[in-house]
Amino acid sequence: MKKTVSLILTICLVLGLTMGSAYASTSSSLSSAQQTVQTLGIMVGDSSGNMNLSGNITRAQLAKMMIAASTYKDTISSTAKSSPFKDVKYTLWAASYVQAAVTAGWLTGYTDGTYRPDNDVTLEEAVTAVLKMLGYTTSDFKGSFPEAQIAKYVALGLNENISKTQGQALTRQDCMYLFYNLLKTKNKSGSYYATTLGYTVNSSGEIDYSSLVLKNMKGPFIVADSSWSASLPFTASTATVYKNGSLSSISSVSAYDVYYYNTGMSTIWVYRNQVSGVYTAASPSTSAPASVTVAGKTYTISTSAAAYALSNMGEFGIGDTVTLLLGMNGDVVSAVSASTVSSTKYGFVTATGTKTYTDSSGNSYSSNTITVACTDGGTYEYNCSSSSFSKGNMVMVSFSSGEASVVLLSDNSLSGTVNSTATALGSYTFSDNIQILDSTTNGSSVKVYPARLAGLALTTSNTRYYVLDSSGEISHLILNDATGDMYKYGVLTSAVESNSSMSISSSYSYIIDGTSGSYSSNSSSFGATTGPIQIEFSGSSIVKMKDLTRLTLTALNSSYAVSDNVQYTLGDNVAVYIYKNSSYNLSSISAVSDTSAYTLYGYYDKLPSAGGRIRVILAYAN
Repeated sequence: MKKTVSLILTICLVLGLTMGSAYASTSSSLSSAQQTVQTLGIMVGDSSGNMNLSGNITRAQLAKMMIAASTYKDTISSTAKSSPFKDVKYTLWAASYVQAAVTAGWLTGYTDGTYRPDNDVTLEEAVTAVLKMLGYTTSDFKGSFPEAQIAKYVALGLNENISKTQGQALTRQDCMYLFYNLLKTKNKSGSYYATTLGYTVNSSGEIDYSSLVLKNMKGPFIVADSSWSASLPFTASTATVYKNGSLSSISSVSAYDVYYYNTGMSTIWVYRNQVSGVYTAASPSTSAPASVTVAGKTYTISTSAAAYALSNMGEFGIGDTVTLLLGMNGDVVSAVSASTVSSTKYGFVTATGTKTYTDSSGNSYSSNTITVACTDGGTYEYNCSSSSFSKGNMVMVSFSSGEASVVLLSDNSLSGTVNSTATALGSYTFSDNIQILDSTTNGSSVKVYPARLAGLALTTSNTRYYVLDSSGEISHLILNDATGDMYKYGVLTSAVESNSSMSISSSYSYIIDGTSGSYSSNSSSFGATTGPIQIEFSGSSIVKMKDLTRLTLTALNSSYAVSDNVQYTLGDNVAVYIYKNSSYNLSSISAVSDTSAYTLYGYYDKLPSAGGRIRVILAYAN
């Protein structure tokens, strides 16, 4: 789910769905229409990505757009074998599209045997053609042509954002809106036209953008060398490029990256997510693996090439050290030798031990292991020759000659304020692909995105380690309890603590995410009181517990709350409870945001200026 959300967030950036409200009514409709027709390949830009929306549409261009917006889109070749009209020779780029559109009955030629492909398209020509695509025939119209057709076009809402009248030539922007409107219009049979093409729509007929992009996305592919972009069906230099979910550039793409593309959008999604380690297991078998375990984690295989490489017929066997190239869903797209790819990870040790493995020949061997929480947000298990590492040690893991090399790191802290755009910390710029991990001394950790740190003043006690890349930019950053996002937040419903000179014991009951739990200890207590609480777990044990600070809220929405005219940002997973009849009932922001119906209290872990958020909201019915 996390991986899917990551992609959808990227898609939202591409589609520009987060525009300001005052500007959005006109530009949002333009953006939605343009992105949709581009994504579907109905209308594409020139080699520079220019849509030329002010230019007129010709009859040849209309034929191509109609085929691209129909079920014929994947069956018509751009090469024609015959000339459909005397002025449309088979050598014309649009010949096959003209022939298909005429054969389908959507377009017609002239009585003199010509098609006149370079003529501008008038409103009534385009309207008549689109109505035929919706299943309407001449017998469905009462009245003279083209008044009856234009009346139907208006009644169906096909004219939205189009101001042209009978006899006027349509621009590319007019046709962009016409086909966008077509997609969300019901056909004569009562089905939304987009669904006849296999796309998902909502109750208003609007296309689900994420499914649209995914359906028209090609890949995965592996970057082999610098010539990789020559195989793209559009000009790479003018394409929009996202790398690991962030806006990037074509120059950031390097060998062994995994990429996908959408021709209509001229967009490339690049992922550099590589996992190196010992290949220890395959399921359901090594002869036909559907998933493999490498570095202590199991990954699903999504390509036949990767399945073969990791099978007993391929290059890699159980016991080998291998590098997996992962795609946008964290799936295995390819596998290469660990010595082929420079894969270095930074993190801290969460566990140590020894394990016994069986190699591809059936021989058993034992190795020291360490488990490392890394800045990419993953936790991996590595074999290492040394047993001197301890829990909490910061380490760098790299691979040489197919073996993991684990190096102990000393603290390397810095201080400064992260700028408002979250692109720099003090005098250091963040790299485009920066990896940030927030952690605690007890071993909890969470991957952090730069935007989370915007405006935050970090001290040397907040930063454990940083790495500069060859450009002098921060590429990896390990924090120490800078955000508080790695903890659990809920409500402590009972607390019994006993502290004497002879013994310490405690017993607690709590609710987290609406689920009740309890914990007892004969050796520790936390001085916590009932009410909203911050809890840190280590396995099934509680290692930290802290009361939250209360605010009386006067306003609440999905992003922030207001108390004493001050805005407080909500945590990503803020817990909302309605307190009634001495019990806490899990609820939502939308259910309690009416301050005339509820008295609201917000509870934060630390001040926003220190990275804090409101973590729990309690609502009491008025």
